[in-house]
Amino acid sequence: MTVETVVQRPPIEPLRRAFTLRCHTPEQLDRIKQATLDILETVGVKFPSGKALDILAAHGCRVDREREVVTFPPEVVLAAMATAPRYFDLGARDPDLAFSISDDTTWCTTDGCGTEIVDFDTGVKRPSTKADLARVTRLIDYLSSIAFWWPTVSAGDCGQTAQLHELDAGWNNTVKHLQGFVQGEREARYAVEMATVVAGDAAALRRRPVLSTLIGTVSPLVQDQGGIEAALVYAAAGVPVTFVTMPTLGTTAPATRAGAFAVGAAELVSATVLVQLASPGAPVAHSIMQSYADPRTGAMVSFPLDGRCRSLATELAHHWGVPSEAACCGTDARQAGDWQAGVEDAGDLMQAAWEGSDLMPSIGLLDVYTTFDRVDLLLADDIYHRARYAIMDLDLDAEALALDAVREVGPGGHYLGTKHTRKHLRASFVPAITHQPAPGGGYREPLEVARERADWIDANHVPLPLPDDQKAELTRILAAADAELRT
Repeated sequence: MTVETVVQRPPIEPLRRAFTLRCHTPEQLDRIKQATLDILETVGVKFPSGKALDILAAHGCRVDREREVVTFPPEVVLAAMATAPRYFDLGARDPDLAFSISDDTTWCTTDGCGTEIVDFDTGVKRPSTKADLARVTRLIDYLSSIAFWWPTVSAGDCGQTAQLHELDAGWNNTVKHLQGFVQGEREARYAVEMATVVAGDAAALRRRPVLSTLIGTVSPLVQDQGGIEAALVYAAAGVPVTFVTMPTLGTTAPATRAGAFAVGAAELVSATVLVQLASPGAPVAHSIMQSYADPRTGAMVSFPLDGRCRSLATELAHHWGVPSEAACCGTDARQAGDWQAGVEDAGDLMQAAWEGSDLMPSIGLLDVYTTFDRVDLLLADDIYHRARYAIMDLDLDAEALALDAVREVGPGGHYLGTKHTRKHLRASFVPAITHQPAPGGGYREPLEVARERADWIDANHVPLPLPDDQKAELTRILAAADAELRT
């Protein structure tokens, strides 16, 4: 395939809502917010970081250094949260693929960070590698459903610096925005250095960051030392941080949804307060990925029959005045294309499309977010576009209402021969992956079509390469990180 053809990849097609569903009233959100403030003031959050404790103590928080537990006066929390921006920009290696957070659009990525992959060539499931991530990233670069990159599978062969090598695989194989998972203060400094190379300089990185990051908390009510110290590095550089918590009802969180969300929000808000005190105005997003424990086995379950409150994560983030990065999709199913995979992806994504999240991890992993199969990604891409069309506005102008054509045909006629039909028929029917004609009539098997499409992208799509000087600089930075951090 020529470079000219490669550049003409499908444009990003985010979820643009004609309407947004609100499931909880301001009064309900206020009750959860007040419960979170109460937890922060009376119970507190553990910060196993001397740097974090020093910052919090200097700004009026109560610090128990022996227990490493911080309690937060409500006025400190509210003042700090007020400095966090509701909207910000995310840059990309291709400036045309940069985007801004806004009220009516959801920008999606894949699931991450799977540890196994169904091999493209053999079909055998095995641990994932950096080379696998590069190959998966080329699919991501092509698909219009994916606006920004996550490390969908891990660079399992790269040891302690795997997360930095994942960024390298990302920047070398997509021109879209990257959201990495790099934790640790020293590791974060290397990630910022890499991002600065790609952006051009520190000012450009701050203005249109080509990198953002996901930092996890430790439920219940504990910050991870490596994560929180990395967040301080990113915030100082202007790299947006999404704080994520995964409260599991009945184990790492209360067994009630409201209680789980109040505890999860306390973790996110306390982390945000820290970075706002250190770097006022630093861009931050919140992500609460609620999960469940099967009381019969203790196994983690993502999609029980009663999956209420998926929109609460988004509404709470917005109630606190920050963007939401609410997770959806993925599936607990073990293989692509079965009933469970379809119903869990479709049910969750259809709900997510109208809830109003700003950023959203979505399609791409099986078996409770552990396994990547390219067939599953292409099937889920089809579901994504069904959801995208479902929330689009309806044209109601004179051409769309077609009254002239109705008068022309009249009662008992047909529309096949009208000029209006010739103009609009092809656009009125957008074939799904389930409606691809088969030789001899009927339609092809969707799994076969998905596999064929994925293989075509893999064989033909060559992302715009990273400039040689930037590629060499990333290699140099990785070598330095490997020498310092690997033991």
